Amino acid sequence: MLKQRIITAIVLLLILLPALFHSDTLYWRLVTLVLIAAAAWEWARLNGLSLYGAWIGAFACLVACVMAWDLGLLASRQPLLWITAGGAWVLVGAALIKTGVGRWGQLPRLLRLGGGWLALWLAWLAVVQAREVGITFLLSILLLVWMADVAAYFAGKAWGGRFSAVRLAPAISPGKSWEGVWGGMLGVLLLALVWLALERAGVLPPPSLYGHLQSQGGWVLLLLAVLFLAAMSVVGDLVESLVKRSAGAKDSSRLLPGHGGVLDRVDALLPTLPLAMMFHSVLR
Repeated sequence: MLKQRIITAIVLLLILLPALFHSDTLYWRLVTLVLIAAAAWEWARLNGLSLYGAWIGAFACLVACVMAWDLGLLASRQPLLWITAGGAWVLVGAALIKTGVGRWGQLPRLLRLGGGWLALWLAWLAVVQAREVGITFLLSILLLVWMADVAAYFAGKAWGGRFSAVRLAPAISPGKSWEGVWGGMLGVLLLALVWLALERAGVLPPPSLYGHLQSQGGWVLLLLAVLFLAAMSVVGDLVESLVKRSAGAKDSSRLLPGHGGVLDRVDALLPTLPLAMMFHSVLR
């Protein structure tokens, strides 16, 4: 299993990193299109569509992304879109986690499918727009989510259940603890402060999400925003876990040997990317 994970990770990095750092963002757009289409296929399968239906769904999501590209949405600020998307993630995400696994399967399938594909479309639009802002801007968002996940994992392993007898969401993801969430938040705070220090020292080039938040809203906004984004990354992870548990699946697919599926790798990014672009487009 470990060997599979390492090989898959190396292959993904060999594909993603050249596209990310290439001066022409066309390559990043195309690579992420493939990933979003794969995630759309997984979403359809998790929500009960046949193999044929899942391919149609993936194609429909791909067409929607290409249409956004053709309409020029990738290169223009969309504050209203991002405010709406961010608000929807907060409200719908909280409602889904509160109502739990059983309620998910009772929702109309068309609503479940459409909601997931819309979230994927928004995430693709956000990840492309973030790359248009700058490589370091996109990396500052990605690393925030990864730091939240890694710090939460180690904090949960070390202190899970020690300070809070109540688990985070036992019916959805029994392994997650409040101590993990607090550890993840502490991790992203440290990341933001260190990143800003390195940016101001000239080690890391601007722009970054942290520099933008601090310059436009001060230290209080920076701290509140990164904590909020870390919390929403947890929401994204829990929502995907809820859907998988409803479908009786451990992973979203086996497309990434040793890692599960694409959705398993990007679930925490689905709310975080649109919210980061909301902060970028509103704060000027």
